[in-house]
Amino acid sequence: MAPPAARSLGRALRQFVAPPALTLTALACPAVPGATTSATPDPLVERGRYLIVVGGCNECHTPGYVEAGGRLAEADWLTGTDIGWQGPWGTTYPANLRRFIAALSEDEWVHYARHVVTRPPMGWFVLNALSESDARAIYRFVQGLGVAGEPAPPYAMPGVAVDTPVIRFPDAPAE
Repeated sequence: MAPPAARSLGRALRQFVAPPALTLTALACPAVPGATTSATPDPLVERGRYLIVVGGCNECHTPGYVEAGGRLAEADWLTGTDIGWQGPWGTTYPANLRRFIAALSEDEWVHYARHVVTRPPMGWFVLNALSESDARAIYRFVQGLGVAGEPAPPYAMPGVAVDTPVIRFPDAPAE
């Protein structure tokens, strides 16, 4: 039999050490999607969050964001909307950025952001002006949100009727 001090130490350690079955179960479980194993957060993710907010991305790409005064849970951000923007170019819809970015590698997103030209009202020239680091930050933040929501409706050419609500831009004044 172990000396009394050793028995006390054994009892004390058992309070802080997981039983072997629990340890094996934890090791056998798959990782939680999106979970990080690093104790140090990626500073680009925080930078991406900041850029999404100050860049006004949520105003169009997050349903209800403006109406809520910007106080929506991040889980609801960037899922696109079926409210169209209609003008002389046709009808465009704010994309579901979470689905869009999930389909791209980080390098593909950086290339896209720095070279895209889109229809109004998207300020594509703002994306083109991003530094590589800022484009990567946005990618990492949006990737971290995970895929959610449905794809936005497709673009409709000028004169094509749509079955969704639209915000109508006036035609340019005649010269």
